[in-house]
Amino acid sequence: MSSHPDPRAFGAFLRARRAQLDPQQCGLPTMNTPRRVTGLRREEVATLAAISVDYYTRLEQGRVRASTPVLTTLARALRLDDDQQHYLYQLAGRTDDRPQRRRQPQYLRPAMRRLLDQLTHTPALALGKHLDILAWNPTATALYTDFAAVPAHHRNYLRLMFTDPAVRGLHTEWSHDAREAVAALRMEAATDPTHPELARLVGDLTIQDADFRTWWAQQRVNSATYGTKHYRHPLVGNLTLDCDTWAANDGSGQRLMVLTAEPGSPSHDALRILASWTAGQTEPDSTRHTSR
Repeated sequence: MSSHPDPRAFGAFLRARRAQLDPQQCGLPTMNTPRRVTGLRREEVATLAAISVDYYTRLEQGRVRASTPVLTTLARALRLDDDQQHYLYQLAGRTDDRPQRRRQPQYLRPAMRRLLDQLTHTPALALGKHLDILAWNPTATALYTDFAAVPAHHRNYLRLMFTDPAVRGLHTEWSHDAREAVAALRMEAATDPTHPELARLVGDLTIQDADFRTWWAQQRVNSATYGTKHYRHPLVGNLTLDCDTWAANDGSGQRLMVLTAEPGSPSHDALRILASWTAGQTEPDSTRHTSR
């Protein structure tokens, strides 16, 4: 059976999705005149979907209900991944009979796993494509959050920065750190801008957060291999940590993110407290997890 249609949400999703798309990447001609809207215009989506502008406008306004064939062309025109297509069908109140493809997991490199096992006194994360969190050590859990309790499909560094109140509140300079993370994802996206998982992440955050929409549209890029982060931790107070990231050279897109403090500094002492706090605790699979 089909679900109940939600015309307003359906139209909002269409508007949000077309705002995320680059006209050139969609094969549209370059215009010499300035664009008044971010992303694609209504008429451009209608052209790509082979439907009339009037009909597409009424879809966005929630005045008509899309048929299954129209949903198929809209999904192709808007470059929706599998999850986004399924969501589109739900909003339209249509049954999604498409065969569902399983996501391919990202497997942690053995060398990266060994490094995490050996880093016992400093927070460390193994990041995969699109800043997915593939693994972590106990001190990273003590600093950030219980990653094992986060659903696998939400276990993403950027997603947690924007949607997890505890992680967001940990950063005393959240706007700066979040913008740097967005710029890092934007730079990574250049290698595979139409990747379905990237589209899902960007689509979700674009809908959920106005700051992300603004910063993503600015197209600022940053390799983000090193920097300084400032935290306010509920247990040990303020920390100033150097953040360094090392990328694997095997094309996997995996990187190791390590946070350290100047020896003898209050932040160094605070990390020792966090490490000792986790020493007596067991955290099964903390460095054994692979992402979705």
